[in-house]
Amino acid sequence: MSLESLDPFFRPKRVVLIGATARPNSVGSVLVRNLATYGRDRISFVNPFFTEIDGIPVHASLADLTVAADLAVVAVPPEAIIQVMEDIGSVGIRHAVVITTGLGHGPGSLLETMMAAARRHGIRVLGPNSAGLQIPPIGLNASFAQRAAVPGDLALVSQSGTLTHAALDWAAKHGIGFSGIAVLGDAVDVNFDEMLDHFALDHRTRAILLYLESIRDARAFLSAARAAARSKPVVVIKAGRHAAGARAARSHTGALAGIDAVYDCAFRRAGLLRVADLDEMFAAAETLSLVPRIQGKRIAVITNGGGAGVLAADRVVDLGGELATLADDTIVALDQVLPPGWSRGNPVDLIGNAAADRYGAATRAVLADSGVDAVVAINCPTPLAPSRLAAEAVVEAVSDYRRGRYDGKPLIAAWLGEDDGWSNTFARARIPALETPHGAVEGLMQLVRHAEAQAALTATPADVLAGFSPDRARAAAVIAAALADGRLWLKASEVVTLLAAYGIPIVPALAAADAAEARLLAAGLLAEHRSLVVKIASPDIVHKSDVGGVELELSSPEAVGMATDAVIARAKLARPGARIDGVTLHPMIVAPKAVELIAGVTDDPIFGPVMVFGRGGTAVEVINDRALALPPLDANLARDLIARTRVARQLQGYRDRRPVDVDRLAVILQRLAQLVAEHPAIGDIDLNPLIAEADRLMVVDARVTLVANSPASGGAVHHPRLSIRPYPTDWEEYIALPSGRSVFVRPVRPEDEGRYLDFFSKMTAEDMRLRFFQRVHDLGHAFVARLTQIDYSRAMAFVALDPENGEMLGGVRLHGDPGGGDGEYAVSVRSDLKGLGLGRALMMQIIRYARREHYGRIHGEVLAENGQMLRMCERLGFTLTPDPDSPEIIRVALDLRSTAD
Repeated sequence: MSLESLDPFFRPKRVVLIGATARPNSVGSVLVRNLATYGRDRISFVNPFFTEIDGIPVHASLADLTVAADLAVVAVPPEAIIQVMEDIGSVGIRHAVVITTGLGHGPGSLLETMMAAARRHGIRVLGPNSAGLQIPPIGLNASFAQRAAVPGDLALVSQSGTLTHAALDWAAKHGIGFSGIAVLGDAVDVNFDEMLDHFALDHRTRAILLYLESIRDARAFLSAARAAARSKPVVVIKAGRHAAGARAARSHTGALAGIDAVYDCAFRRAGLLRVADLDEMFAAAETLSLVPRIQGKRIAVITNGGGAGVLAADRVVDLGGELATLADDTIVALDQVLPPGWSRGNPVDLIGNAAADRYGAATRAVLADSGVDAVVAINCPTPLAPSRLAAEAVVEAVSDYRRGRYDGKPLIAAWLGEDDGWSNTFARARIPALETPHGAVEGLMQLVRHAEAQAALTATPADVLAGFSPDRARAAAVIAAALADGRLWLKASEVVTLLAAYGIPIVPALAAADAAEARLLAAGLLAEHRSLVVKIASPDIVHKSDVGGVELELSSPEAVGMATDAVIARAKLARPGARIDGVTLHPMIVAPKAVELIAGVTDDPIFGPVMVFGRGGTAVEVINDRALALPPLDANLARDLIARTRVARQLQGYRDRRPVDVDRLAVILQRLAQLVAEHPAIGDIDLNPLIAEADRLMVVDARVTLVANSPASGGAVHHPRLSIRPYPTDWEEYIALPSGRSVFVRPVRPEDEGRYLDFFSKMTAEDMRLRFFQRVHDLGHAFVARLTQIDYSRAMAFVALDPENGEMLGGVRLHGDPGGGDGEYAVSVRSDLKGLGLGRALMMQIIRYARREHYGRIHGEVLAENGQMLRMCERLGFTLTPDPDSPEIIRVALDLRSTAD
């Protein structure tokens, strides 16, 4: 949905309140009072039972309005909501904030009927059950909050009116303002994704705060959240962290991937800063409102109370920060201004009788230390030195340090005890002041987390899968055969084939229906392997060892036959109703020094496939050492997934155990993610154990379940449940140019950063100016990352590569609103390759893509002097229109709804 469609929520020309009332202590009367601040000439009231309220005329119906409104605020009883929605539509209002509650849910409910009317008229709905919205910079308060927000640079989007009111009270106490506040309520239409898009582009918003209870469209939410988090901090509280209704696990991976843990990994992937409660959110909000971005995580603590300093230092380490090591020069400087008994290290203990002069001198010395990235200054009240004077000394030192600097080193204060004026002192200097060391450290570490999230979002991964081509057809055939057989699980031999098709090493498996067949198969296997393993084969038995379904170290066909009879008998006794298909035979893997791992995928009801990695073995749930990630994975994400587990330390080697090749392990995880992304019929995967040694990585046991009625395998772009749209392999193809030259065209990948840099180096300065409309001087990582790291749900970029050497020859990109909206394109070809038809081929490719993604129109801007591009656009059917505001620019547009393929 285009952002322009939400404009009347944030910049309405006129607002009408339907349900205005003078009845005291009612929602309607509070709305009347709050809306009046927007200006009496910009509001209208509707209620058939009143003629005027506070001197403002009240109309009997919407049809009686003399001036059209573009935003309706609806606060009527539930039984009136349907007619009101019809009336709103009939007078041409297309945006409504619905305060009304009690509409029910499900088929036949008032909610469903109301939304049907809204869709019929094209009305965008915020709510119902919304507490309204406030846009303080323009004076709009379309809420029933008892307190109005003041203008500021925080945006708050919440599903809870109560929490919003608490946030307003806190903000008033701390002098914090907002660029916008929106309470989504039931969020049946306008949701978090569109609000994130708006505030991400809003120049008045510095940081976005979210309070959410549930997510309906994971892909839309994550797409918007990732885009927003690239430009500004996004802090989130997720309610219901310990939901009692967690689903029953169908596998080890399902048991490990709890509902809240999946939300946590989704927020991490999007670069959001998660906090546990309101106190942490408010600490983050105050910090983010006042403090510039931090350059590192080396923290220094200044305090007049040793215990408080130690607590703060512990909290820094607990939250992943580092205690800064003070430079020798800093120690010398502090020796000159502090008494002999000071700590001579970090935390800097000023001693309990510290007066303002010590605070000022110590703050100056520590801020000047290049090994310090941020400072937490703590004051414990004493009768010897007023807290306010210490605050004034710190403020003066910070002001001196900031003078002439653009990368101001952040300082956060924690002033304990009674406020003798210190809070106003810090507020005037725009220095965050929290009431506990814990809160100060937490707020500061939010800045660190945001910096780390920004780095992770834009990090360029190694292209470790270059040249890797899985046997997709073979994997698809295995899955199709099982589904055709009516099975939602794969046999052991099928699992081996499936994983092998994607280069995932697994121990071979042969299926035997009974002891006789097992003996025959064992004779062949024992010719190559010293001993074998027999495992029960049953779709109904997830954990084989629980029923005695595994026999090890079988070195003869006779032993295999006896073991087969034994495991089948035990399984039938333990699970009388289970389907028993026989057994599977595997070579016995002896690895006494191996680390047992688990890698797998489970299908989360909200976020779809979720990857699990951690310590494996039979006690996997008890150990519960695991990390989660959303597929797809690149090399950086795969290594991060490994690093977030405790078992990662064992993989580094210890005593007589050599290190495991973590890069190879990361590749296995990437291939597993690719397998799931390209085959939507896969439900859960358990690779447990995956044994890891210095020279061997091998899956010893695996289980794969399927999902009925899934799309055909092999079409990653169409995977219905992936919350992050994967790399679309189906758009890889060779294209023949008119000259006869063949080029390989594929979607861009983050790993293409080096190719782009080489490509730009072979473009003339004039061609770069024609492409970017200005001289481009900065071709660093940040610039190129914006071109190579795209969200395939929102944009597409194709690169044309030389099939021989992989060099980039040209590129085209499209960004906008798929599904009927507009997209803006840009195309460029290497300067030495013009005239070969590559530009036209790339344009045809992006037009084909836009049609398949149901764009309504694509458009672009071309400099009037770029005649070659304008002639190509004309031949492709674009309309050309001079920009009325910039004569040097020609607007070009292609209406895809009225043109054929």
